[in-house]
Amino acid sequence: MAQPASGKLYTAEILGLAVELADYPLVEAHKPLVEVRSRSCGSHIKLGLSHQDGSDRISLGMQVSACAIGQASAAIMASRAVATDIATIALAAKGVEQWVQSAGSRPSWPRIELLEPALAYPARHDAILLPWRAVREALCKADVGG
Repeated sequence: MAQPASGKLYTAEILGLAVELADYPLVEAHKPLVEVRSRSCGSHIKLGLSHQDGSDRISLGMQVSACAIGQASAAIMASRAVATDIATIALAAKGVEQWVQSAGSRPSWPRIELLEPALAYPARHDAILLPWRAVREALCKADVGG
């Protein structure tokens, strides 16, 4: 199978998502802190979360050291995660993992379709999954779901 040209993988939209990570600084209030590293590409994320106003919605912060695809995935995950409930985040994380592994359809999550070209690159799969694995781990550590 021919792979798409790299120019189509790293679109202006994908590259632009990295800027959005500045909207999610990692601060002391974000507990628990988890660190997840991709075994295949070396990408790394530190992620912390906290509950917003005693609800089941979260606030999160991240430090992301990843390729443009990993950064884009983190921005896509975070932009909706802070506006939704914990159960929806956990369900989406599971859905993204199934989607990347070709075991499910594309999850309903805003802008996730921007990552679809990266599915043709198995070396980028861990980068896509990195923030989703981190948020699931943080939710489990917080004993709030996931």
